[in-house]
Amino acid sequence: MAQGMVAGLLGLAAGAAQAVTLTLSCGTVGRDFEFCKAAAQAWAARTGHTVRFFTTPQSSTDLLALLRQILSARSPDLDVITIDVVWPGLVKAHLQDLRPYSGGAEQAHFASQLAIDRDGNRLLAMPWYADAGLLYYRRDLLEKYDEQPPATWEALAATAARIQDAERRAGRPGMQGWLFQGRAYEGLTCNLLEWVASHGGGRIVEDDGRVSVHNPRAQQALRMAASWVGRISPAGVLNHAEEDSRRLFQNGNALFMRNWPYAWALLQAPGSAVAGKVGVQVLPRGEGATHGAAALGGWQLAVSRYSRHPREAAALVMHLTSHEVQKERAIRGAYLPTQPALYRDPQVLAAVPFFGSLYPVLQTATPRPATVTGPKYDAVSSAVWQAGHEVLAGTTPPEQATKALEQRLLQLRGRRW
Repeated sequence: MAQGMVAGLLGLAAGAAQAVTLTLSCGTVGRDFEFCKAAAQAWAARTGHTVRFFTTPQSSTDLLALLRQILSARSPDLDVITIDVVWPGLVKAHLQDLRPYSGGAEQAHFASQLAIDRDGNRLLAMPWYADAGLLYYRRDLLEKYDEQPPATWEALAATAARIQDAERRAGRPGMQGWLFQGRAYEGLTCNLLEWVASHGGGRIVEDDGRVSVHNPRAQQALRMAASWVGRISPAGVLNHAEEDSRRLFQNGNALFMRNWPYAWALLQAPGSAVAGKVGVQVLPRGEGATHGAAALGGWQLAVSRYSRHPREAAALVMHLTSHEVQKERAIRGAYLPTQPALYRDPQVLAAVPFFGSLYPVLQTATPRPATVTGPKYDAVSSAVWQAGHEVLAGTTPPEQATKALEQRLLQLRGRRW
């Protein structure tokens, strides 16, 4: 026993001598930071290392700009970074290959997620949590007015107008029918993709590189969305990001909301005005279409190529994306796991019952055209959300907007993406 104790003490001393300090960027939306910090601190306590936390902007567009600035400067001050599902192609030159450190752990994750995180034989990142656009609705208000959750956008607009107007007449002047993300940023690109794809209008840029956005179905989708603003959606929706929509909905002031799965846990939290009153389903389909469309989202964890401690940073990434940590995040925060096994876990399904129906949604979610456009995706998305915002604001007709967007995307593409 004495020998074992001595060996243990020597091991602790050796571990202490090798301890390093890592800087980690955690998310800021919902309870991202809380969960990320707790899991990282648990890893630090177990390993003897220290983890510092880097504060990031809430807007994904602002975060990408900041990360590109830090990485372009080859700064060693940021070790582990969170990257959006559409960013690997934009920053891949600055990311450490994780394959030498993963021990095959990546095989437990969705193949579709891994396809995003691979560049040839390199493993650029590990999937942290998945995302897909969802429709949140007030079950109590639909029951009150004898309405059903809408299967089509037309039904959503009609139901939203009816219940919004009735609630306002009943003394709730702030009631809104429908909330989405209308600010000119990446979130609007996701919303636009869902509207267009759900009308059979394509995916803006197709997998073969073809620019498809200038078509009657895409224009129909944009015309529909513009008709919502000032009628069933507040004029302020033109400046809404995810948290703006979530807060308004959580305060009981809206019937329908488009958002990501993270919002579920916050809506059910103690003190929420809508706890126990919310339902979730897939987004509606367009006129004449057979199914809706959900933008594929999600976040990954990567190690900066300029980290002084790539082995330790990779170990932290493997911990944060592990089965154990993803399960806790799913149960406590309703974050979609990237490991298929967790969608069959009884404890996960008991905590978040709608996860069982999300598995096929994730399998068929609509990706943004990031892979095909590669390093040009940032400019592509900027062109998309600017065109869409002009239509929503009523300054540009849909036909003119899709034509101008097509010309801009063709200009960006040149001979090839």
